[in-house]
Amino acid sequence: MPVQMVVGLGNPGPRYETTRHNAGFMVLDLLADDLGVNLRASRHQALVGGSHVAGRRVFLVKPQTYMNNSGQAVGPLARWYGISPAGLLIIHDDLDLPPGRLRLRPRGSSGGHRGLESIMAALGTTAIMRLKIGIGRPRPGQDVVDYVLQPFSEEDWSLVRPVLLKAVQATRFLLEGGEMEEAMNQFNG
Repeated sequence: MPVQMVVGLGNPGPRYETTRHNAGFMVLDLLADDLGVNLRASRHQALVGGSHVAGRRVFLVKPQTYMNNSGQAVGPLARWYGISPAGLLIIHDDLDLPPGRLRLRPRGSSGGHRGLESIMAALGTTAIMRLKIGIGRPRPGQDVVDYVLQPFSEEDWSLVRPVLLKAVQATRFLLEGGEMEEAMNQFNG
């Protein structure tokens, strides 16, 4: 099934705008610019914008519920627009990938990512496509929550910025009807 809704995960507000945990928001903002989509507040606790890609209506979504409650926005929005979990692509940060890496996956566990856990619980499935942006792990002894809520270091940003642009290309490929397996072969790494 082609992607009908792209969800970038992050935390709302200027305090979190440049943090590692907002990599999904960063990709979604770049994608919205690329597609000429304006994101507007919806009654489903999210910023939402629509466009037509390859002759199909698609939606871009930034939940405004804070990361750990992303499912409170995504579940109702998917139902409102009649989009099955197979038509979703979730873009989020990943501690287990080093900065500068991207990984597409067709399904699987949340890997401990609470935003993804919330969406899976709201939709009742783990069969949701995801695009992971590597942010790396904190130094030994550094708190994970503090780490993900900090901006990228200058060194990490130099690795992450090109991956955000690559993530937009991968998402466009899927929105235009490309198959997940081909996207994985082309963009993972």
